[in-house]
Amino acid sequence: MVVAAAARPQTAEALSKRASMLRDSLQRSQGNTDGMVTILGSFDHRLSALEAAMRPTQVRTHAIRMAHENIDKTIKAADGILSQFDLARRAEAAVLKGPHEDLESYLEAVDLLKGIVRFFSTNKNFKSSEGVLNHVNNLLAKSALKIEEEFRQLMTTYSKPIEPDRLFDCLPKSLRPTKDDPDADPGNAGHSEHPSKSLETAVYRTPTLIPPRILPLMNDIAQQLIQAGNQQSCYKIYRDTRGSALESSLRKLGVEKLSKEDVQKMQWEALEAKIGNWIHFMRIAVKLLLAGERKICDQIFDGVNFNKDQCFAELTANSVVTLLSFGDAVAKSKRSPEKLFVLLDMYEVMHELQPEIEVIFEGKSCSEMREASLGLAKRLAQTAQETFADFEEAVEKDASKTIVNDGTVHPLTSYVINYVKFLFDYQSTLKLLFQEFETGSETESQLAVVTMRIMQALQNNLDGKSKQYRDPALTYLFLMNNIHYMVRSVRRSEAKDILGDDWIQRHRRIVQQNANQYKRVAWAKILQTLSIQGAGSTGSSDLSSSGVSRAMIKERFKSFNMQFEELHAKQSQWIVPDQELRESLRLAVAEVLLPAYRSFVKRFGNLVENGKNPHKYVRYSPEMVEQLLGEFFEGQQWGEQKR
Repeated sequence: MVVAAAARPQTAEALSKRASMLRDSLQRSQGNTDGMVTILGSFDHRLSALEAAMRPTQVRTHAIRMAHENIDKTIKAADGILSQFDLARRAEAAVLKGPHEDLESYLEAVDLLKGIVRFFSTNKNFKSSEGVLNHVNNLLAKSALKIEEEFRQLMTTYSKPIEPDRLFDCLPKSLRPTKDDPDADPGNAGHSEHPSKSLETAVYRTPTLIPPRILPLMNDIAQQLIQAGNQQSCYKIYRDTRGSALESSLRKLGVEKLSKEDVQKMQWEALEAKIGNWIHFMRIAVKLLLAGERKICDQIFDGVNFNKDQCFAELTANSVVTLLSFGDAVAKSKRSPEKLFVLLDMYEVMHELQPEIEVIFEGKSCSEMREASLGLAKRLAQTAQETFADFEEAVEKDASKTIVNDGTVHPLTSYVINYVKFLFDYQSTLKLLFQEFETGSETESQLAVVTMRIMQALQNNLDGKSKQYRDPALTYLFLMNNIHYMVRSVRRSEAKDILGDDWIQRHRRIVQQNANQYKRVAWAKILQTLSIQGAGSTGSSDLSSSGVSRAMIKERFKSFNMQFEELHAKQSQWIVPDQELRESLRLAVAEVLLPAYRSFVKRFGNLVENGKNPHKYVRYSPEMVEQLLGEFFEGQQWGEQKR
């Protein structure tokens, strides 16, 4: 405890010394700091004096630098202005020279002038800006007039009608006119009765209406004209030149505008030829000429703020009206059965071309063209359908006085059957036509119904015509021949698949029924002559073992001879045109006649052979009868008949 107490005074003394040392050190640091502040204050004063002394020099240096920058800007601006003046001089020289010799350079010069206008329009602080702008704008106005004239000249130069030969070269080979007949009607080139089936893969090559190298230049000119505000001039020049060229090309091809009255006055052969031409012309017009016109119209006005659809609609309007007016005149003319197939041809080509017409005449401005084409197709379909109904009625009511005296196939039958056969060549077209007037039933069943109605109408008419014959046997022969012709024709054509086996079998039975009726009516009397039923005994000793008198037998032989000769004379002039049916009918007659005649000769021939002039009674042997039956239904004239 004493030691600890003694130690405390020593520690306090040590701390006091250290504190005294720290105070001395701080006083020295403060002195140093004060000295440094004094020195730094002296430096600040001197720097301020130096800065004040240098300020005029700095101001002069900045001014010199700014002056250099302004000089550079002025020189650059002057260079820009001078270059614009240089460009203006060069462009002015090209503009004054005109576009005819070097159109591309001329258009470049016009673009330069437009650039100069833009330059001075954004730099109007130059004293000469207004004067330069006025001068350049005057040059541009002159250039617009020259460009318009150049556009007119180019369009006129390259808007010539296309010769038919050039168009024919663009057709598929199957449709090109033959080189061997230079005088042939070009409209009939490659035209067949029903060509569409062979045209499914036909390739048409769009003709070159304007050289491809010219089209970009025309596009540039169109751009310049529209930008210069000359849209109406551009529109009118293009419409008039291309429209005139298109119309001239169609005239050279042979297209003519015909009215309903013109069509009505024509003979059928002449009208049929013109319809064939029209079908050919429609394909050439749509697939070649109109497609080509649409192509160059799109190229010339590509990227141009211009109503090209309206312009195209107007330039093609007259040509389209001329083309469609003929089809419309035919559709509205008086209906007749022979027109049905050409109506179907016309409807088919319009249906075939409609998708291309929709593409060529796209846009609202061309809607009238599309509607006119579609309207014609519908009118043709309507007229064709009405002609169907007319034909059915005409067949049933045909009152022609033509009588086929030999009982063969009537001209009406062959006409109607050929008509129906032709219908089946148009099955695909008829399906399209029936779809125009949907009734809810399938098109194939509609075709079957129409065909059956026509066949029934024919059969009804034949029934009426058969009643004109005085000889009932010829009535049945006539019906047998005609219905057999109908059945055979159906079996050998596509009508078989439409009418079906049931129709064929039903009408074959009708043929057989008429054959049986013929046999019954024609041969019943002579067969009765060969029958001995009813021949009673006369009480005479001149009797055969059968109890029949010789006088009666002689009468029966004489009656047979007379009837058979009459039948031979008459029926060898009749005709059964089908060989198989003819042989079958002869056989059916022989099967009933020959056994009866042989039996009669065998039983009663001895009663007359032993008397005077036996050949007067037994004039024909059974073999001769059979031979003479072979001459029946051959259509022999009186002088040809054999004895």
